[in-house]
Amino acid sequence: MTNNSTIRVRFAPSPTGSLHLGGARTALFNYLFARHQNGKFLLRIEDTDVNRSSPEMTDQILRSLQWLQLQWDGEIFFQSKHRDRHTAICRDLIQTGHAYPCFCTQELLNEKRQKNEKLGLFKYDQTCLSLSKTEVRKRLTENQPHAIRFHIPQGQTEFNDLIHGHTVFQNEEIDDFIILRTDETPVYQIAVVSDDHEMGITHVIRGDDHLSNTPKQILLYQALSWMVPQFVHVPLIWGADKKRLSKRHGAISVEAYKDQGILPEALVNYLALLGWSPGTDEEIMTLDSFTQKFALQAVSKKPAVFDTQKLEWMNGIYIRSKSISELAEIVTQQLEYAGILKPEDTSFSEEYIYRFIELMQERVKTVNEFVESGKFFFIDPDQYDPDAVKKHFTNEGVGDHLTQLIQRLSGLKKWNEERIEFEIRGLAEELGVGAGKIIHPARVALTGASVSPGLFEMMALLGCDTVEKRLNRAYDFILTL
Repeated sequence: MTNNSTIRVRFAPSPTGSLHLGGARTALFNYLFARHQNGKFLLRIEDTDVNRSSPEMTDQILRSLQWLQLQWDGEIFFQSKHRDRHTAICRDLIQTGHAYPCFCTQELLNEKRQKNEKLGLFKYDQTCLSLSKTEVRKRLTENQPHAIRFHIPQGQTEFNDLIHGHTVFQNEEIDDFIILRTDETPVYQIAVVSDDHEMGITHVIRGDDHLSNTPKQILLYQALSWMVPQFVHVPLIWGADKKRLSKRHGAISVEAYKDQGILPEALVNYLALLGWSPGTDEEIMTLDSFTQKFALQAVSKKPAVFDTQKLEWMNGIYIRSKSISELAEIVTQQLEYAGILKPEDTSFSEEYIYRFIELMQERVKTVNEFVESGKFFFIDPDQYDPDAVKKHFTNEGVGDHLTQLIQRLSGLKKWNEERIEFEIRGLAEELGVGAGKIIHPARVALTGASVSPGLFEMMALLGCDTVEKRLNRAYDFILTL
């Protein structure tokens, strides 16, 4: 074990699923604490559940951590590679009297559980603890299948949690839990304690859902005469209904939010402030700034409520803070991913892409909205919003207005937003109608919707041919109403 003068923390996900938001925040708090203390942030993959773990999930977790810029120190520690040590420790605990073989079959345990539940008892009755040494030796010689149980001593287990303070568990409420199954596979408790010791972990920072595991693990540390790390339990994340965040609340994995167009720095910013405060009203902070100010003692004891709208608001701020060139690479990838642009397509110049981003940047909250709300800059709208049609295409004279607008625009020698605005407002004045009577139908004709960036700037970018084509198509559509 390493010298504990150096802070060493670990994030230990199980590769049985994607990295979810709760896990990401736990990883972030571990990272910030370690960096603030000039310590080490280590990564352990708890892949001992062979049936549910997969290399694909491991890769996805690693991608998510790297996308969030939470770079770990050193080599990744894979739990499955240390199974022999976990098993040996279980055997050692028998020799020191802290554990004992349990020969009870699963069928017998199920019968005991059913009987005990009727009596209001929910603990193993220690049948095998009362076996004589001779009987135990005989059964072992006969190779009878057995698990190994840890024997809970009398008294109480207490520790000081850096968030929750002094915490006490009565040992009589803890079952003699299995540490090695009959198939020789170690259970979570012994594997975690063994690995944390091997990695020299000084602080175990994890979710509140692990709180009940802590007394069991402390007892294992004490039985093995190992130094007990400092435990820190972070309150869980709730959905808006004040229940633990889950799939019913929508996307909960980091990768899902990435796919929805959330920027990594925005998600990190939001998660860092989800249950922690720098002590000021600051809301937009960099990872470096969080590192300088982070303190576990400032983490709230109460669950934090996840607010998707707040995250999107914050994401919008980050989008607006980026340069056009920074956004160009991100947005172009999204357009290609959506099939709107092809990598080899040269129809749209870099200048066109930059101007498109500039017009959309102030209006979007996610990267995806560049595509969802701005795809008309690249492809003709395939339909018109029904509400927009009802509001702007059914008014008397609208078809005639569009026809005259087409005629005025087709003769323009200069195609820029100033000249376009001059012609549209001039036509409205000639017709004796408000400019909106022309602007709004034209917007629907060009975009398929009633909301878009400024009409004149948009028309200037789309170009004369595209504008004329879409206005003619809208006129034909109006004739069918």
